[in-house]
Amino acid sequence: MALPSKVKLVEVGPRDGLQNEKQLVPAEVKIGLVQRLQDAGLKEIEVTSFVSPKWVPQMADNSQVMAGIERRAGVRYSVLVPNMKGLEAALPSQPDEIVVFASASETFSQKNINCSIAESIERFAPVVEAARARGIYVRGAMSCTVGCPYEGEVSPQQVESLARQLKAIGVQHAGVADTIGVGTPLKVQRAIEATLKHYALDDVSGHFHDTYGQGVANTLAALQLGVWQFDAAVAGLGGCPYAKGATGNVATEDVVYMLHGMGIETGIDLDKLVDAGLYISQFLQRPSSSRAGTAIAKKRPEAVACG
Repeated sequence: MALPSKVKLVEVGPRDGLQNEKQLVPAEVKIGLVQRLQDAGLKEIEVTSFVSPKWVPQMADNSQVMAGIERRAGVRYSVLVPNMKGLEAALPSQPDEIVVFASASETFSQKNINCSIAESIERFAPVVEAARARGIYVRGAMSCTVGCPYEGEVSPQQVESLARQLKAIGVQHAGVADTIGVGTPLKVQRAIEATLKHYALDDVSGHFHDTYGQGVANTLAALQLGVWQFDAAVAGLGGCPYAKGATGNVATEDVVYMLHGMGIETGIDLDKLVDAGLYISQFLQRPSSSRAGTAIAKKRPEAVACG
């Protein structure tokens, strides 16, 4: 299949990227990050999650962040919700999209959200119905689609089963996530092909972590199947509290650098994206995990030589 001429990137840094940070990131820093991402041209931003602050203290300021962002026409702001209580808490913030999540691995589902895959689908069915009744788009994140920290390899059959169940409850979009970053190109392609048995190509995206340095390669493998939507996190932010050793998402800067080098349009200003990555990395007081972002920053006239 011919490669897509245009790709849509969903920036998940503010939510998926920051949720596991040990140090508290103030609401104004999160708002500043969203602002810089918009300035760079991103049109899809996963801003926060409406989960219990007991489980994810970093997201306790969800309403404050949603109220503080400067909304722009043409930008879609999404939030993750774990259940009906989360949806009800999110509604006053007027999200354009909600994200629900389920695992392709039974053990991961139990460890992550203390219920079986079937129970998680049952829990999300009324959430999806209520959101869609209000005209809110529903995206589904399918975690552990190629590997699980407890079960090891996850089969395409498990992925297909999950995609079928999400489709049955009305989830409009399926994100194929390599949550712990163990995937390699052919495994990722098989997971996507399994998802495509139940979702149209235009309703499928890739979400790849970069634990083993495969995030960009897996993005390319998905592109070769015609997938044109991807999640990524500026500066390679992120990780997974239930997956020991799992590092951040593939860096948005690295994906954009590759896409632009292939002549694929993103609508993103790479220099401004690098600025956003430097902004959050400086706050966190650690180097950006983006190879492209680091290389571009080093070439700038103001860069200070290290020695």
